[in-house]
Amino acid sequence: MTDLEPPSSANHRVFIGMNSRGQWVAREEHGLYGGLFSHRIDALRYALFENGRRPEAVVETPFVLELDIDAPFVEVRTQTYPKRQVA
Repeated sequence: MTDLEPPSSANHRVFIGMNSRGQWVAREEHGLYGGLFSHRIDALRYALFENGRRPEAVVETPFVLELDIDAPFVEVRTQTYPKRQVA
């Protein structure tokens, strides 16, 4: 992808959060696109690029977010991602 490529879906929200394996997920609300990332900033950059640089349409969720682009994001997960211990 290049910066000249048009956004895939400029009118939809993109959710970002961690999955059950500790990876960062970016996922469009209707399952049109999404991806797995090692770092939060990478998921955020992807979400902003795909939604036409609209930060108000990016929602960071405290709940476990799995990458399932075959189904829309309508369910609310009750489990939060694991807390990290600081030594």
